[in-house]
Amino acid sequence: MELKNIAVIGAGTMGNGIAHVFAQNGFAVNLIDVNAGQLDKALQTIQKNFDRQITKGAATEEQKKNALANLTTYTDLALGVKEAQLVVEAATENIDLKLNIFKQLDSVAPSHALLATNTSSISITRIAAVTKRASQVIGMHFMNPVPVMKLVEIINGYATSQPVTDAIVALSKQLGKVPCVVNDYPGFIANRILMPMINEAIYSLFEGIAGVNEIDTIMKLGMAHPMGPLQLADFIGLDTCHAILNVLFEGFGNPKYAPCPLLTNMVTAGYLGVKSGEGFYKYEAGSKELVVSSRFIV
Repeated sequence: MELKNIAVIGAGTMGNGIAHVFAQNGFAVNLIDVNAGQLDKALQTIQKNFDRQITKGAATEEQKKNALANLTTYTDLALGVKEAQLVVEAATENIDLKLNIFKQLDSVAPSHALLATNTSSISITRIAAVTKRASQVIGMHFMNPVPVMKLVEIINGYATSQPVTDAIVALSKQLGKVPCVVNDYPGFIANRILMPMINEAIYSLFEGIAGVNEIDTIMKLGMAHPMGPLQLADFIGLDTCHAILNVLFEGFGNPKYAPCPLLTNMVTAGYLGVKSGEGFYKYEAGSKELVVSSRFIV
């Protein structure tokens, strides 16, 4: 199953990262987004990320030049996927949006094309059910930042065929990634384990057991985590954490997965972490200093 022509839907953080790694590894990539401005921003981000790789010796100027030549942008979905052998959807983590995209894809993508979603928690089986090619639908969950992180969590839907799984495993290895195949249950593996830990850290803060810095320091120094759970939640986006916890809560019907009230309040008020400039920490452009939000300083 040759997969050389790749279409990536969504030019946000995950989409541009996925397009980056495919283009860097010699694939022809169509990056698709309804917002032309977002596509321009994505190309700028990809160039900056390449420059960072070049500075660190992880890429060369020649690789950057070739990768950018492999990238084409589209605002029209049908045109962008016209010759795709694999489509990777990386739109916002919203079930209605994803179902709508896959319905459209099923009618405009070539019949032989594989359809993958970068969802971090939404059921692959449910997404596949809105298509007439459920055996060709699979989860391909990349980690952020995509050019750096090695893991790809590959999720089989209930109807995903073994040849499709094998093809996506082989493809992930071509990208220099480490694929791990899991089955389709709420949160899969990565977020089923990670999100309850983040939620418990937020509960510990909410209940006054320890402060932001103390919670994160204990997990970094005591458990060898590269960043603490509260900082990681800010990095992921508190709205995304909240949405994934709700998927777990609704999927299992177990109150242990219910989002902490503090997390719910922060999301409702628009304190979403890095993307909004403040979450558990305060973020200022150009500063790498980790500053706890004044809301959590007693």
